[in-house]
Amino acid sequence: MATHFAINWKTVAGVIHRAVQWGLKKRRRKPLRIIGIDEVSRRKGQRYLTLVYDLDRGELVWAGKDRTKDTLKRFFDELGPRRSQHLEAVSMDMWAAYVDVVRERAPEATRCFDRFHVVQHLNRAVDEVRRSMVRRLAGPQKALIKGTRFVLLKNPWNQTPKQKQALSALVRSNHPLSRAWYLKEDFQRFWDYLREGWAEKHLRHWLWWASHSRLAPFQRFARLVRDHLDGILAWTRMRISNGAVEGMNNKVKLVSHRSYGFRNDDRYIEAIYHNCAALLLPPE
Repeated sequence: MATHFAINWKTVAGVIHRAVQWGLKKRRRKPLRIIGIDEVSRRKGQRYLTLVYDLDRGELVWAGKDRTKDTLKRFFDELGPRRSQHLEAVSMDMWAAYVDVVRERAPEATRCFDRFHVVQHLNRAVDEVRRSMVRRLAGPQKALIKGTRFVLLKNPWNQTPKQKQALSALVRSNHPLSRAWYLKEDFQRFWDYLREGWAEKHLRHWLWWASHSRLAPFQRFARLVRDHLDGILAWTRMRISNGAVEGMNNKVKLVSHRSYGFRNDDRYIEAIYHNCAALLLPPE
């Protein structure tokens, strides 16, 4: 095909480049109400791209290199002060660079810290307790704990009878792991509250319990929650998360896998726009 049409990869890249530039130029500036900000790994070695999505329409709005303050500032520079002021909510993780820029450029928007990332930190705390017990114990007690990561982290209603039995034995026999599991399950009740007052009361009680649990990973997690309390409590009002963003990020990763990777960040960003931004195609 390449020989017949006298094209190569550089020719294809040039066509995509022109199509994306034309599409971005002709794209209507739709009003943005709720956006999701996330990063996607570019390659090994802490290489990232920052992606901004319109959560109302499920479309990619913007993509940029790295995940620094300057990266996100470029997005808000392109968005402009007037459109930034009309943002109602921003869903994101607790990455300090993103938080600081959103607070500065869109102060009127509600900052919602993504449920997926909060639970990720919570599960990490449980697993740190489990690993510390594996290092400290020996013999049958160590054998009972080893390899139980997914038993501890899996939701109870999704567990098989065998996993429930293993969890029951684990919780009865090991007090630190028992506390860690009960802390995890009690925190998860927060997501079901519909009234912010009751949600805050539950969360503050949980924070006191975690801070006095004598489990260092949960004490660190409690400090993280306390420092970002307003953005976590916003869940009860807004009910938005980056769940849709994670699905769109999978599509972004598929773009890379399908092409066996990109050597050039600009080419990767153009391919993301081409596949995920719903751009108009130039006339033939």
